[in-house]
Amino acid sequence: MTPAIPTPPLSHRVSPLGLCLAALFFGASLTPSLLPRDPVMQGVLGGLVAGIGHEVGVAMAWGWRFLGIPVLSSTRHLLLTALAGLFALVVSIWCLWHAADWQNATRVVMHLPPVDTSHPRIIAPVAFGVFAATWVLVRLFGAVQRRLTALLNHVLPPRVGFAIGVALALFLFWSLINGVLVKRAFEIADASFEAADELIEPDIPRPTEPGKTGGPDSLVDWEEMGRWGRAFVATAPTREEIAAFKPDIAMDPIRVYVGRRAAETAQERAEVALQELIRQGGFSRKALVVMVPVGTGWMDPGGQDTLDFMLGGDVATVAVQYSYLTSVLSILANPDYGVEQARVLHDVVYDYWTELDPATRPRLYVHGLSQGALNSQSSLPILDMLGDPVSGALWAGSPFISPLWQFMRDQRQPDSPAWQPRFGNGSLAQVTNQSGEFDLQATRWGPIRLVFLHYGSDPIVAFSFTSAFRRPDWMRDPRAPDVPPEFRWFPVVTMFQLALDMAISLQVEGFGHYYIAADYIDAWAEVLEPEGWTPQRAAELKDIFLRRGPAF
Repeated sequence: MTPAIPTPPLSHRVSPLGLCLAALFFGASLTPSLLPRDPVMQGVLGGLVAGIGHEVGVAMAWGWRFLGIPVLSSTRHLLLTALAGLFALVVSIWCLWHAADWQNATRVVMHLPPVDTSHPRIIAPVAFGVFAATWVLVRLFGAVQRRLTALLNHVLPPRVGFAIGVALALFLFWSLINGVLVKRAFEIADASFEAADELIEPDIPRPTEPGKTGGPDSLVDWEEMGRWGRAFVATAPTREEIAAFKPDIAMDPIRVYVGRRAAETAQERAEVALQELIRQGGFSRKALVVMVPVGTGWMDPGGQDTLDFMLGGDVATVAVQYSYLTSVLSILANPDYGVEQARVLHDVVYDYWTELDPATRPRLYVHGLSQGALNSQSSLPILDMLGDPVSGALWAGSPFISPLWQFMRDQRQPDSPAWQPRFGNGSLAQVTNQSGEFDLQATRWGPIRLVFLHYGSDPIVAFSFTSAFRRPDWMRDPRAPDVPPEFRWFPVVTMFQLALDMAISLQVEGFGHYYIAADYIDAWAEVLEPEGWTPQRAAELKDIFLRRGPAF
């Protein structure tokens, strides 16, 4: 007769090995990562990884019993559990005691003031609550699985019934989470972000000039541009502002923005954008930029305003909104939708541009931040346009799932770090960061200049699922200057640390995923190669944006 799959008794539902691993995982979660964390978020992270550590121990104990190896009696198991609980308590207290120093290791490289405490009175109860919730959820899953297995064992061999029972339990839980909870959450989020997108801000007046998007003669209705589209157009630097830096050629930049509600399909929105760009004379400017926004439609003024100043306003920018959700939610809900809109917009603009006289048409560039960078890279058919290429691209904060960024990083020169890889001879693509430095060993730029602006501390760039079981290359020496040397790799835990860092990546200006105007300046200068550009001119423009502050 085939033996039944062993089921742990009630006293074994708390694993001694699991408690030890839970404490070690919790302690590891308190160590430095890419960004400083507040105590509540730290508690959530610690409780989650502690719960995972405990269940790893439970699984290992189950495997021990599955192999038929003798186990301890209930009395000895309880004693061992008590000792493991004492060990877990001591380790947790010791790690909480050092947590403030670990947090300060991250704050030092970001020039933030140190903290006196890590707030263990907040971290500990939050972590315990999350740990308990994880424990209950896993026990609930186990109860469902055992019930299904018991029913299947009436008609199937025990091991077959066990395997199918586990599969059915996973399917039921996944269906509940993904088909009900997640779907409903996305519906609520989409409706909320759409409602916010429709708000008309009283402090952003509608343009009165016929030549501006949203103005009296515009092909795009002001109310259909969305809140970030309206802000993007209304807060563009004026000719008078630009004249402070470029008095000889200052003019008002052209900005074309088409909101998602302007038309039903991606193709129709792109056609509207092209016609509005033609109407405003965008193809008569010195430079034309196809810009892809982030998920909500927001476009970083640091990346656009610096470009306008650098070229004296002699630039036209065109963009189309594709979502109301944030970049993370948009990628999870429909990752291909933004790519489709970016590709269609690029195609209609590029096709029109190629028909113009090369001697008089503008230089064509592409630009995007975060999901905008991802979508922009996916829309650039380099092989299809080698005969008539764009002049270049600037991509900031390319997400870790970007195939182009992954290829550059993985195929880099062996002696270059993963956070600033040297690709080929440097004539096509280069990577920079806050330092504004580029590859001094590179050969002369070719006809296309692709520049990646990436902070070493940006978790959206650095994250990888493989960090759960392998140390990422960017953690090897030499490290990026904004990554603390005390940041150590721990199996499983590091991946969850980076996942939390992604959620809080916009907290520290100039680090993480919070890209600032001053760092765009050196990157744009490398892409554009403006006439008469010098380090002194770069310093002057950085000073202007330091005094100017954020646009919106």
